Amino acid sequence: MKHLPVCTVVVSSFLLFASPGLLAADLAAGKEKAATCAGCHGANGRAANPQWPNLAGQNKDYLIKQLKDFKAGNRKNDLMSPMAQSLSDEDVENVAAWFSSLPCK
Repeated sequence: MKHLPVCTVVVSSFLLFASPGLLAADLAAGKEKAATCAGCHGANGRAANPQWPNLAGQNKDYLIKQLKDFKAGNRKNDLMSPMAQSLSDEDVENVAAWFSSLPCK
């Protein structure tokens, strides 16, 4: 009988029992929640004003980190901090997934 490496068993077990929210973001929920971002970052994630960053096509993990930093107060901005504080952890995941799924051009 062939034995699997321990890391394979641990990862497989995690994936089997992890909640679906940890495995895949809800793009539809992210799109809906991101509607409030459109005023500055554009409906398609591309800002009309060069003062605000484009979010379309950004790395999901990068967006999650930035939103969590705004939410925790590690990064401060008069507009973004309150917006991020209103997001749940699930919202952050979904919004980041939505923007990262958009084409950057």
